[in-house]
Amino acid sequence: MQLESAPTEKRYEKPEGERRGLIIVNTGDGKGKSTAAFGLALRAHGRGKAVKIFQFMKVPTARFGEHRTFEKLGLSIEGLGDGFSWKSQDLEHSAQLARDGWEKAQAAILSGEHFLVVLDEITYPLIYGWLPLEGVLQTLRDRPKDVHVCLTGRRCPPEIIELADTVTEMQMVKHAFKAGVPAQRGIED
Repeated sequence: MQLESAPTEKRYEKPEGERRGLIIVNTGDGKGKSTAAFGLALRAHGRGKAVKIFQFMKVPTARFGEHRTFEKLGLSIEGLGDGFSWKSQDLEHSAQLARDGWEKAQAAILSGEHFLVVLDEITYPLIYGWLPLEGVLQTLRDRPKDVHVCLTGRRCPPEIIELADTVTEMQMVKHAFKAGVPAQRGIED
């Protein structure tokens, strides 16, 4: 590790632009995309802001750690899917769930009732062709000016990245799963 001096002067000027709703993308092959979005949701909820989380690949009855915590905090999270695509018995049904879920998410975004809408794992139904990309892009463009939207998932379409205000790509450097350590409650779910 190389040490460096702590800065003694501010390294940037305060932006002068107007505050507005942002499009935030967490993508990449590294761990932490959903976790970062949930942290953002907790931050907004802690400030008394209305937040809605949609999980495109989780079942509505999911009871992972985030669901249990959000329920206790009164933070709305809704599963829209039927789980991992490789476990699906009917991919057309999975696609229809994504389309039905998108209608709910789209309505939440356009209603203006939420400060932040999280579209967790939305990239998968997009890249599988289950959702039309242009419809998602148009909704993001048409949303009320103060609505923030956070999208997560691997391989985010470049058209969304281009439209987004903030994009973070999680890069996998090392992962316990690759070393043979299975997913663990409280870490992966």
